[in-house]
Amino acid sequence: MADKEFDVVEMRTELHKMPELGMHETKTSDYLAKKLEEMGLKPQRGIGGTGMVAYIEGTEPGPTVMLRADMDALPFTIDGKPTAIHACGHDCHMAMALATAAKLRGKVKKGKVKIFFQPAEETLEGAEACIKDGVLDDVDIAYGAHVRPVQDIPDGTVCAAVKHTASTFCRIELKGQTAHGARPHLGKSVVEAAVLITNAINSIWVNPLKGWSAKVTSIDCRSNASNIIPDKGTMLVDIRAEDNPTMDELLEKLKKAIAGAADAVGVQANVIFPGGVLPAPIYDEGLVENARETIKKVLGDDKLAKDCGGGGEDFHFFVQKKPSLKTCYIGVGAGVTPGLHDPTMTLNPESLRNGVDVLEQLILNQVG
Repeated sequence: MADKEFDVVEMRTELHKMPELGMHETKTSDYLAKKLEEMGLKPQRGIGGTGMVAYIEGTEPGPTVMLRADMDALPFTIDGKPTAIHACGHDCHMAMALATAAKLRGKVKKGKVKIFFQPAEETLEGAEACIKDGVLDDVDIAYGAHVRPVQDIPDGTVCAAVKHTASTFCRIELKGQTAHGARPHLGKSVVEAAVLITNAINSIWVNPLKGWSAKVTSIDCRSNASNIIPDKGTMLVDIRAEDNPTMDELLEKLKKAIAGAADAVGVQANVIFPGGVLPAPIYDEGLVENARETIKKVLGDDKLAKDCGGGGEDFHFFVQKKPSLKTCYIGVGAGVTPGLHDPTMTLNPESLRNGVDVLEQLILNQVG
């Protein structure tokens, strides 16, 4: 089939209509496998659950270059009903990977290209599950891409490096002692503990020259009556840092702050990190510089955007698990508005063509 039959805009439209949550991307997997087979490729399914890979082989020895696209949608409640929506652009990423694969057929000379569709990025499960299934075993270089909101870079531009942050969240489970409001000395109030913990977190000091934040995002310490001191509660804390050493320092101070504040009122605080810690990126500077030059060559000097940041990404588990791996992760300006993770998110799908053209050339720089 000709490349025009794997049009990135059309495929994104089709994928947008089948949003599925992490580890449940069954219809999505079927669609991707069908498209890869139509290209003459042989998808290998069941990677990390619902993920898959397909190879484009060269004729000479060379590196294995992986292009990774995430698959899952986000959960929302609309009009009281749970639903899934592609509100982070993963439909775009899959479409760009498919279109790039179609354009690379017959052009790979050295090594091979590995097209990788990864499940469950949003739940922080996907990358590690796929790593356990050996997805990195033969990979030397890995590329990724993400559509960017208008607050980051202009529509129609591309940046060479998305500067994600190290990020995680913790759940704090509080256990105290209930009592009558008239006899508070007989109780141990989780409400007082939550207030002290919030103040303690807000008082943490880390090098102000580094970018970091720790924010309490939820407190639930409800009792069944206004005169009952509650004995159970939970809190959620969002935690981010611009690099991995800063995250390590922040987490140590956070744990001490929580424990000290809770202990001051005799409450037990159990700190749980359900999703682990997403590492900050460690990109290969040579690949990033090559990406800058490639963007200018393919799209024009005025289309190279400044490196942009924000959010976390489990793509960065790859280098953490395989330090020899070289990575580069570009940002595709697609006019995303009002922002990522908004259920009303819209974008300019025509700008995805820029992402495909840049990704094709980036990979050909290694295997062409």
